Amino acid sequence: MTTDDLSGMGPLVARLSRGGQRLRQADRAHPWVLDTAVVFLVFLMFCLPELIHGGADDDGDGPRRFRLAFTQLPVAGMLALQAGLVLPLLWRRRRPAAAFGVIAAVFVLQWSLGAALRADVALFVALYSLALHGRLRHLPWACAAMAGAMVLVAVRVSVAVSVWDALFFLLSTTTAALALGLMVRIRRAQLAGLRDRAARLEIERDQRSQLAAATERTRVAREMHDIVGHNLSVIITLADAGSYASDTAPERGKEALQLIGDTGRQALGELRRVLGVLRGPAEASPAGPELSPQPGIADIDSLCATVRAAGLEVVYRTSGDVDALDSGVQLTAYRIVQEALTNTLKHAETDTRVHLAIIESDTRLTIRVRDTGAAAPPAPHEEGHGLVGMRERAALYGGSVIAGPAGGGGWSVEAVLDLTPEGDAR
Repeated sequence: MTTDDLSGMGPLVARLSRGGQRLRQADRAHPWVLDTAVVFLVFLMFCLPELIHGGADDDGDGPRRFRLAFTQLPVAGMLALQAGLVLPLLWRRRRPAAAFGVIAAVFVLQWSLGAALRADVALFVALYSLALHGRLRHLPWACAAMAGAMVLVAVRVSVAVSVWDALFFLLSTTTAALALGLMVRIRRAQLAGLRDRAARLEIERDQRSQLAAATERTRVAREMHDIVGHNLSVIITLADAGSYASDTAPERGKEALQLIGDTGRQALGELRRVLGVLRGPAEASPAGPELSPQPGIADIDSLCATVRAAGLEVVYRTSGDVDALDSGVQLTAYRIVQEALTNTLKHAETDTRVHLAIIESDTRLTIRVRDTGAAAPPAPHEEGHGLVGMRERAALYGGSVIAGPAGGGGWSVEAVLDLTPEGDAR
């Protein structure tokens, strides 16, 4: 076979596949068409020649001796037996067991009368259909019925053919019909299983994509909330302070305006970084998205400085080797501290003192934020997005967040993160 021949097999196989698919669709829409075609084909190949030449004597001793050993049926009787053998094939797919039973009964009646018909091939077609479309629990009795019928035929033809030769040929044909039906059945079951598995995998893929998209939306919403919420709180506080100081201390108002500009530019830079990653290739700039390291514990100092500029007194201390922590843990700690300080800016007075402590041990990281201002708990049955975001971030590392009024006044937030590898995996 040449290369041209091989290259030409692709379109041919594709056309055959499309043709087979169209035939299956047509069969599902009009199943009687195929069953009727099978009956017509059996009648045309095996019944019609026998009706036309059934009474004629064949030349030669073998065929004549073989024919004289059986009963010569009249045309009406022959036609009735042929109808009993062939017509039940119309139900070979819908009622395979019933069709096989009727054909087997007519087959036994025919051979009990000593008649031989070419239409007996319908019994093997019925056995094939039973193995392909019927219930498997019907096959044992069908095989027993076939074995009995084949023994009857072998005994009847023993005058012309050896019983053992006849049994070998008949049982081999029976086995071939049964094996072919089972093979096609198994193949169809395998293909159906593969199609079902492919459909399940496609559904699982879509579900994973939806879950990944929902998780990413939640993560981005959390980042946007932390960035926008904190910086806007700082800007609002500085704006109020600048407005108050514009008449009494203009230089303090100018300083507040400068801090508002710095905070706004910082917020804008962080938003560009987050949104730049979300843009598609067509929307991204030729230089690519603006990427920079995510904030960590080292950036909490500048965060505290911003809050101090807004009027709060922040006392910050750390314990342990916090700079050696994983970047994900550091980002989580930074966002929790940022949200806690933002809530203090929203609800506490300007002379509030905030005590911030980050303590690292071998197995966990503890974050404590406590202020001396007035506690402002959320409304009943309502929890802010900030507290929910802190708990979601802590849960990523097997941790928890406890927030509520502190003893002696003020508000307290305590978060604990698990630093073990198992905790990271969770």
